[in-house]
Amino acid sequence: MKADAIIPRYIHMGDTGLAGALLALNADDLYENRNLFGQLLETFVYGELKRQASWDEDHSEFFHFRDKHKFEVDIVIQKGLKTAGVEVKAAATVTGKDFQGMKRLRQSLGNRFTCGVVLYNGEHALPFGDRFYAIPMKALWSS
Repeated sequence: MKADAIIPRYIHMGDTGLAGALLALNADDLYENRNLFGQLLETFVYGELKRQASWDEDHSEFFHFRDKHKFEVDIVIQKGLKTAGVEVKAAATVTGKDFQGMKRLRQSLGNRFTCGVVLYNGEHALPFGDRFYAIPMKALWSS
């Protein structure tokens, strides 16, 4: 992976409830401001993935990806030579466009790219081509 393609420390406030309280937000505010809701949701998912990764004896590293063309992947998880990308979408639908940053990540990593997942607010797991999947966000808590 190119050194300038990874931002090693992506800042997330660990407690999204506290973040909402500090910003004096309520449910109506988040419903009306979908951009802010999306940012808090991404932070919440990041925290959940970090917690779940902590249960594994093998260490995982978490990054954020952005290339020189400003294509991004919300969360990049690296474990040894394997790397996966995770996009977080508050929407109930997913399109191929939601995988643009993931395609750039795959191109940058080559054989080290394992898979790309878009976590979304839908009901069904869906394939989106070679090693790309849309997965309902609730899969974080179900088997």
